[in-house]
Amino acid sequence: MNPARRTTAVTATAVVLATAGTLLTTLAAPASAAVTCNSPLFKRQFFANTGFSGTPKKTDCDDVIDQNWGTNAPVSGLPKDNFSVRWSLTRDFGSGGPFALTASGLDGIRVYLDGVRKIDLWRNTSTTVSKTVNVTVPSGKHTLRVDYVNWTGSARVKFGYAPRTSATVDKVKPLAPTGASVTYDKATSKAKLTWAKNKEMDLAGYRVYRRLKGTGDYRVVGGLLTGTSFTEALAPTGTEYYYEVRAVDRAGNESAGSTDQLVSTVDRTAPLTPVLSVSDDPVRGVNLDWQDDVYGVTFDVYRAASADGEFVKLGLSYGSSRVDETAPYGDTSYYRVIAKDGAGNTATSKVVPFARPLAVPFMDTPGTNEAETGIELRWTTSKAAPTQYRAYRWDSSDPNAVPVQVTCESYRVGNPSDYYPQYGCTDFTAERHVAYAYYVTSVDSQGRESAPSRTVYVGRRDTTPPPAVTGLTHTSTEYGTVLDWDESTAEDLKAYTVFRATDAHDTATYEWIASVPPGTTRYVDVQVPDDQNWVYFVDPVDTSNNSLYTLSGNPAEVVANVSVNEFDLTPVQAPPNTAPWALSAEADESGHAVLSWGCRIGCGTPTGFHVYRWDRAAQQYVRLTELPLAADARGYTDPGTPAGTTSHYVVSAVAADGSEAYTGLAPVVVAPK
Repeated sequence: MNPARRTTAVTATAVVLATAGTLLTTLAAPASAAVTCNSPLFKRQFFANTGFSGTPKKTDCDDVIDQNWGTNAPVSGLPKDNFSVRWSLTRDFGSGGPFALTASGLDGIRVYLDGVRKIDLWRNTSTTVSKTVNVTVPSGKHTLRVDYVNWTGSARVKFGYAPRTSATVDKVKPLAPTGASVTYDKATSKAKLTWAKNKEMDLAGYRVYRRLKGTGDYRVVGGLLTGTSFTEALAPTGTEYYYEVRAVDRAGNESAGSTDQLVSTVDRTAPLTPVLSVSDDPVRGVNLDWQDDVYGVTFDVYRAASADGEFVKLGLSYGSSRVDETAPYGDTSYYRVIAKDGAGNTATSKVVPFARPLAVPFMDTPGTNEAETGIELRWTTSKAAPTQYRAYRWDSSDPNAVPVQVTCESYRVGNPSDYYPQYGCTDFTAERHVAYAYYVTSVDSQGRESAPSRTVYVGRRDTTPPPAVTGLTHTSTEYGTVLDWDESTAEDLKAYTVFRATDAHDTATYEWIASVPPGTTRYVDVQVPDDQNWVYFVDPVDTSNNSLYTLSGNPAEVVANVSVNEFDLTPVQAPPNTAPWALSAEADESGHAVLSWGCRIGCGTPTGFHVYRWDRAAQQYVRLTELPLAADARGYTDPGTPAGTTSHYVVSAVAADGSEAYTGLAPVVVAPK
């Protein structure tokens, strides 16, 4: 409160000139014209009348409207009765929201918001009058005006305005802070965020949020702050962050965030130290591996001839591995890897020694030469491997055989520009129909011989297939089709292969169904006879995997075959499939039919199940269960399943009223015992 005879703003005296005839007279400007009151101070004007008319007798600034002048004049030059006082204020209310306006006093009081009357206590009274009204103030700048009149008697006036901060009343978010900016000190790795003070009257404080660049996950990094700055130390990892600040009012409402402020931290953190492992690849070279790839990190690979020798850079790698194709065979090399990030931070692995063995050839699959006069061996090596080789052979059928070097002159095969060279040699001394085992070694310039390659097994190739099967017949039975044929005369017979097709001339329908050993001249295709037409093929195969089928590709032309028409054992009648249960069946090792069923959808709650089997002789379904199976039963084994035929089963779900709903048919084939 500012007493009437004091002012808080400096009153400047202005000089104006007025003309009186021909005489210029100096006049003092009204005091009210020179008074400026900064928000949130009220500008106060005193009038010597009750109509706020004419020039105010005095103008000053008041911080609080709370005066009691009693029966005295409030300022010099005013009467003790019939005077008026006006307070006015224009200020920024921020986001606005719910406010309470409270006025009290003796005689007349009126309160206006943006020129609209909100409180009217305009009466000449000797008792105190008061009133509080709740208003909603829009965001931004608004003007409050309080008019007070004293007619007679004591003069007293009081006015206040304040935000309503109850969380149940105030639902208005504060305005987002403005003027946000951030600085970063590379020496201390500290970020400092500053912002402008918020205009809210009910401001409780500010919260600072931070998120990793490239994500949308903001997290609070400071408590509720009352100042307009925040500082924190960040790890020097080269990471980029965004900051924003949000205002919080006393009702708990939080504003939107300020503009994002980016901070790029300095990177002083070394990458992970590579953990190096070394292994040999007989063809490609020495494999160097370390931890998984790291984004933005490169790796320099070095090799030395001794642990304390000069390390020579082999190259730069962007991944987690590298192959040293030039590593010397038969010597120990020393390796290390240096990881380097984009900021120049480095980490060096331990030095890892690796004794590379002599070059071991990588054997390919052998075969005969074009003239079939010998066995051709082929192998692959690295570019740094020697070009002298030795081939060894032994009889693989003799467990006591000892590998013996054979005369097998090596030569380069393939394209000379091939990345990995390939060599070969032909053993012209190999005999037909003899099983051999081979391996190859390399010999370096010092006469050192490598370990042997992997062993390959081969013989002089037999390309003649066995003769076609004779005497092929078939018999249709109630349990499938029985095939019989004559024993083959081939001495090197390995097996008979049985195929089945729906069309002898359509190779796309061929399916392999069995392979039976020599001495077996019968095959039973156990399946449900249902009036199908099939073509069966029997193809002999020798120990060299020669066969008429593989030779021609069309068994209908060269392989023994028969056309078969199956029996039709499908029941002539079946109950309607009305049960939502799926039935399946198969024969166990004892030749018993094993049934199982499960619910598809909407099966309800049956009281039990009955099992039926089709009796082909009686042309009817025979119930196998005297009493219904339990409601939770999901399987049944028929101990009386007939052998040497096909049986068909159906299961019924029994309802509470005794009615039955039936599954579909499930066949079971049981061969003769």
